[in-house]
Amino acid sequence: MSTAVTRRGAVRESLLSRSAAMLVMLICAFYFLVPIWWLFVASTKDRSQFTTTNPLWFGDFNLFENIGTLATYRDGVFFRWMLNSVLYAGAGALLATLFATMAGYAIAKYAFRGREAAFNIILGGVLVPATALALPLFLLFSQIGATNTFWSVFLPSLVSPFGVYLSRIYATASVPDELLEAARLDGAGEVRTFFTVATRLMAPAMVTMFLFQFVSIWNNFFLPLIMLRDEDLFPVTMGLYVWNTQVSQIPEIRAYVIVGALLSIIPLIIAFLGLQRFWRNGLGAGGLK
Repeated sequence: MSTAVTRRGAVRESLLSRSAAMLVMLICAFYFLVPIWWLFVASTKDRSQFTTTNPLWFGDFNLFENIGTLATYRDGVFFRWMLNSVLYAGAGALLATLFATMAGYAIAKYAFRGREAAFNIILGGVLVPATALALPLFLLFSQIGATNTFWSVFLPSLVSPFGVYLSRIYATASVPDELLEAARLDGAGEVRTFFTVATRLMAPAMVTMFLFQFVSIWNNFFLPLIMLRDEDLFPVTMGLYVWNTQVSQIPEIRAYVIVGALLSIIPLIIAFLGLQRFWRNGLGAGGLK
């Protein structure tokens, strides 16, 4: 009798725990999705409907007309900013992931003097906020006359201390030394072993690093703000900020800011949806191990 009562109590407690967890997740989802929903709804409205209709529901559906107007405004400068952001974030995150993976793998798998000291210095770099480095970077680039160039924003994005830390931890846990030794006995050099063996085992960590770095570069605002003056080099965040400061003088530009903000989050959504399968595959492979 007591066993049956205990089981019913456990089932009830489990049901309450799952219900509470579901409620918390629903609240979090609501909190994060409502601003996106508002942005989408506002992007479909005519300028005259921004203040005269329900902010969370549609008026006239003019999304494609608004996008077309945005595309022609000032000779399509917005899409130039989008292309700049894709170059900054895409190429920067890809190279930063490669460099961080190589560095973390080397620290994890090779014994050399000063290894722990180097890793501790890199770990300290994780604690330094990016905004604190913006002014020193500006002074360095100004000394070589490289401010207001593509490289002044692109080159700093290639450094990822967190990526090095993550790849070192992941390489230690997921890349067996025996497998590396077997590859070397088969005649593979160190570079080939890294690219054919280690990177496949470290793929989930590499995807994580890429996404973190991609989002960080895409949302980076302060560095382009102090580095760039040429509008053609602006990333989309910087361009939308400049437009937003002009709303009081040019009221119709508000619509371009709203539609542009909606379009600017689409690459982030595509990146997460397109790369999440690597996380699932990596978790599945880890479970089989």
